[in-house]
Amino acid sequence: MSIDAAKHQKSELSERLPNARGEAERDGDRGEAEPVRQAQASLGRALLEQALTRENLVLAWKRVRANAGSAGVDGLTVEQTAERLKVHWPSVKEQLLAGQYRPNPVRRVQIPKPDGGVRELGIPTVTDRLIQQALLQVLQPLIDPSFSDHSYGFRPNRRAHDAVCRAQAYVQAGCRTVVDVDLEQFFDRVNHDVLMDRLAKRIADQAVLRLIRRYLQAGIMVHGVVQERYEGTPQGGPLSPLLANVLLDEVDRALERHGHCFVRYADDCNVYVRSQRAGERVLAWLRRQYAKLRLRVNETKSAVAPAFGRKFLGFALWQAPRGEVKRAIAGKAKAAFKQRVRWMTKRNGGRSMGQVVQELRRYLLGWKAYFRLAQTPGVMRELDEWLRHRLRALQLKQWRHGTTMYRELRALGASREHAARIAGNARRWWRNSRYELNRLLPIGYFDRLGVPRLS
Repeated sequence: MSIDAAKHQKSELSERLPNARGEAERDGDRGEAEPVRQAQASLGRALLEQALTRENLVLAWKRVRANAGSAGVDGLTVEQTAERLKVHWPSVKEQLLAGQYRPNPVRRVQIPKPDGGVRELGIPTVTDRLIQQALLQVLQPLIDPSFSDHSYGFRPNRRAHDAVCRAQAYVQAGCRTVVDVDLEQFFDRVNHDVLMDRLAKRIADQAVLRLIRRYLQAGIMVHGVVQERYEGTPQGGPLSPLLANVLLDEVDRALERHGHCFVRYADDCNVYVRSQRAGERVLAWLRRQYAKLRLRVNETKSAVAPAFGRKFLGFALWQAPRGEVKRAIAGKAKAAFKQRVRWMTKRNGGRSMGQVVQELRRYLLGWKAYFRLAQTPGVMRELDEWLRHRLRALQLKQWRHGTTMYRELRALGASREHAARIAGNARRWWRNSRYELNRLLPIGYFDRLGVPRLS
């Protein structure tokens, strides 16, 4: 079936009528999509050919291999796929150029959320991840410059820290009320026709559009059965974040035209206003804007509330005594950190202290790199102390018997009295891991083991 035959009437109508409603009005001096379309009007299938060049594919493969990831529905790992493509890639490329390639269904994976529920991921095969990555490397430089400056999620040279700092600046400027908007199952509810209509306004390569639609409609394999998919862009594929930004940029532009102060990271959007009443009006207006894209606001998680203490990308804002707005680690983020550390330092894991520290080190370094933006050094010191308390309790549990505890404590320099008192209550690990043990197992002891400091 040709791409023209596959398009729904609504998409074609919006393309025939230049003044059709539903698409965000173009700002005359910025032109979000028109320059991109004009620049590509004569490309034909040049974008697909550019994506399939050897240089682009080599770079795409390096990124897919670096990201590792699990196998898709074909069960092939990255290494196994590399061997297979040495033989079969010429035929795959021929099918892509001829418009005959059919992507494999994605494999459904459910990941528990920290606040309950599950997040569904769709894991494409390694071959499909390679093709999507190659497309992304060609499409992103063309499309990304047309996105709003208020969008930070999954974009080159932009990160979550930039979004948090911009939100902090808005609150410091006096916008102390936030309209915190969360979309209900966004990646599962993306309407394919609406998305493809917005994407067609940015690129003219019909071969690429046809291939992306096939990826959207590839289906999900659940317990060996392929379920057809008529909406949604499963998280897990390299193209999903770019497609999400294409769809949501329309609301960004509408917010800009109304002069709102806002920050968006993927499907999390915070609009900063000066009063509760203004926030209620903005939230009602946003419901209508998202409804045009066939999306729904999650009423349970969305709210109009004071900006202080409201969670955004793991951070919360607070006001110092002199009125300065500062960044802090959100309460849920701290609770998730402690839950993860408790799991890694559980006292019945059957692992040595070295193995525990090795696993803990990987997590702590990444967590510290992200939350170093927080302006609350006292909280970091408290978490450090709590972490070392857990490790001391784990060390006592691993010594296990009172005689072993006594011997090890004496070797660390404990007096006979202190060693005997701790060993006499051998099974009270948490209580024993305070006071005298702090001196016997000081901060330097954990530094030598390789435990990173958070503060």
